[in-house]
Amino acid sequence: MEKSTIFLVSTLCFLSFIGSSYSVKDRFSVEGMVYCDTCRTQFITKLTEFLEGATVRVECKEDNGTVTFTKEAITDATGSYKIEVDGDHEDEECQVNLVKSPRPDCAEVDSESHLEQAAKVSITHNNGIISPIRTTSPLGFLRKERLPGCSQVLKELGINEDGTQDLDD
Repeated sequence: MEKSTIFLVSTLCFLSFIGSSYSVKDRFSVEGMVYCDTCRTQFITKLTEFLEGATVRVECKEDNGTVTFTKEAITDATGSYKIEVDGDHEDEECQVNLVKSPRPDCAEVDSESHLEQAAKVSITHNNGIISPIRTTSPLGFLRKERLPGCSQVLKELGINEDGTQDLDD
């Protein structure tokens, strides 16, 4: 009786382990940051403010546009988000988009297609990435008006007010 109980418990533990490892195999974590683009430069500067309470959405679509996965998250105090994604999305295009800013003074999303605020992400094990963690590029909402110190920051970076490179340096 005692041997059969030990065998049964061992078998159940082993099957439980196999089941949990299977579900972990097809689970990914998409992580990134959201910021307020205080200088309206489309990149992080020393005046950048990371946004707590911003909403982002990861969405995966098939080639025909059919959405196969969507999930939202809200950023923490450091402007970071983490979205758990179930399933392998190898044959789909997945990206993280800005949804909502917590600040009215920094809520604009650039509408020019080449500046679209979306981060593409590969959610599959068949891409050479061993880790289940997928880190995206930072996404930024534009501030309505540049902060007063932005001119100096741009000058330090060798960038003119119009966004061109300062060739005098």
